[in-house]
Amino acid sequence: MSVCTSRSEQALALRLVQLTQAGLPLVDDPWGWLAGQLHLSVEATLALLKRLQADGAIRRIAAVPNHYRLGYRFNGMTVWDVDDAQMPRLGRLIGAQPFVSHCYRRPRNGSWRYNLFAMVHGRSATEIDSYREHLRYLLGDACRADDMLVSSRILKKTGLRLPTSH
Repeated sequence: MSVCTSRSEQALALRLVQLTQAGLPLVDDPWGWLAGQLHLSVEATLALLKRLQADGAIRRIAAVPNHYRLGYRFNGMTVWDVDDAQMPRLGRLIGAQPFVSHCYRRPRNGSWRYNLFAMVHGRSATEIDSYREHLRYLLGDACRADDMLVSSRILKKTGLRLPTSH
């Protein structure tokens, strides 16, 4: 069942997404600001957010730091050919490393043998190479091959953007 049952609720949910898609404002009370923009109480605004999250329309509400501004200008997507039977344990282990921002399993595809992906961030190329070595050590004999895809430039650094109302 959809969270928004009426057109007015759908319009309100769309407005909420439009207001927050670039992030919450850096104000003392971001929930109060959002409630004011929606002409709702803070309680009603938070209830709407919770309903949208429970329905899967919003995955999470979290701080997303800009790692480039924090000095982490080097990154690489490490890719691993890992024994499928050990993937649940090893995926959690790799994803728990403090220098891994995201980790996920992907199906093998034709000649692409890698099934475990982990993005690492560091302050130098040497640092991300050392992180890759550490991941290799943690994976041990379950890892048959690995590589690292290094970013050369940023093409897009945003999520979904909905058009604003006219």
